[in-house]
Amino acid sequence: MEDQKPSSSNRRKFLINAAKVAGVGAVGYIYFTGYKNDVSEIAPPPVGKHVLLTQPYLYSIRYNEMKVRWISNLQCLSWVEIGETREPNQKIFSVTDGFINANNRIHEIVLENLKAGQQYFYRVASKQILEFEQEDKITYGETIYSEVFSFTTARQNQTESNWLVLNDIHDTPASFAHLIALNKDEPFDYVFLNGDMFNWIDNEDQLITHLINPCTKVFASQKPMLFQRGNHEIRGNFMWHLKEYFSSQQEQYFTFWSGPVFIIVLDSGEEVVDNGYDQFDTYREKQALWLESVMQSQEYKTARYKVVMMHIPPFYSFNAKGSNHCKKVFSPLFDKYKIDLVISGHTHTYGVHPPVKGQHNYPVIIGGGPVPGKRTLIKVKANREQLYLQMIKDDGSVVGEYTIKAGS
Repeated sequence: MEDQKPSSSNRRKFLINAAKVAGVGAVGYIYFTGYKNDVSEIAPPPVGKHVLLTQPYLYSIRYNEMKVRWISNLQCLSWVEIGETREPNQKIFSVTDGFINANNRIHEIVLENLKAGQQYFYRVASKQILEFEQEDKITYGETIYSEVFSFTTARQNQTESNWLVLNDIHDTPASFAHLIALNKDEPFDYVFLNGDMFNWIDNEDQLITHLINPCTKVFASQKPMLFQRGNHEIRGNFMWHLKEYFSSQQEQYFTFWSGPVFIIVLDSGEEVVDNGYDQFDTYREKQALWLESVMQSQEYKTARYKVVMMHIPPFYSFNAKGSNHCKKVFSPLFDKYKIDLVISGHTHTYGVHPPVKGQHNYPVIIGGGPVPGKRTLIKVKANREQLYLQMIKDDGSVVGEYTIKAGS
């Protein structure tokens, strides 16, 4: 979100107050000795033990793979133990150029060649590296393990998809559990985090205590979370490190299949002007060229449903640089190539906006903001016959619905 006449001091006060209203204050602990710019400078926890700072979190929805990440407080050699029973019996390491990736704290293992539609049980392990004595001799310390979790891979050629969307949490971590609970016991495949999970990003502890740990407690160790940054993730002295914790692809904009739905994820970038590193007009124009090539592809043309996920909506936003440029470069392509739906956030004002002749030929869905009474959960269910979207406010009431019939 961006005020039309923003004041940096007022903006900071608003976001801090939003966190207080939601019942969340400063959370957790900071272990960094030099956290301003260096993710490798780390001090042991107060008790001097080797610990996992997070449980594992998942971020892939392909039928034959799963990607797992977690964070330890000390440098380690790490792996995943996986199997089809509650006693995982296969070790999987991350290997690059013949070497097992090690001596790091942020761990990523890609589990490949999995069976489609199969339930797997897994846990992660990290063995502390104490010393490199010679090229061929390493002294190890304690090995620590996560709990055993499970996930189920997608079915190949899946004809149904159910996913949840959260946006504009703004450093109110209690909102994750509250909003996901609104889904009750209905099935879902993954959660899409559609930008502005933070006010600004200052250090690793903020990523852990305000996003990763709240999500693993609720879903992210068993259901994938896909994360696209909003304009507030492009603020703060730690923002350049975000990809080290959350990226699932080389670029911030990408496509993927979710059952019968072809999803295009766009990075709407920053909203403000003259922040000293703003190249986002050029960046959005580059995405527009890529977007048109995607929309000309056979994959796009044959998709039953075409959905765009982006933080800043192309309409119903603010008269500010980023919003206006998203409208200019993306909306004509959405109209030309007949996108079915755009799901956004940013404005902190939830709404379901159907097509308007002469403005946009596609519906624009905008999720709510971070304070009680404005927070929303968006649910999307798609099958061969229809795509149905429902927006639920944090009091449990339905505040928006939209249905798209296949082939309409």
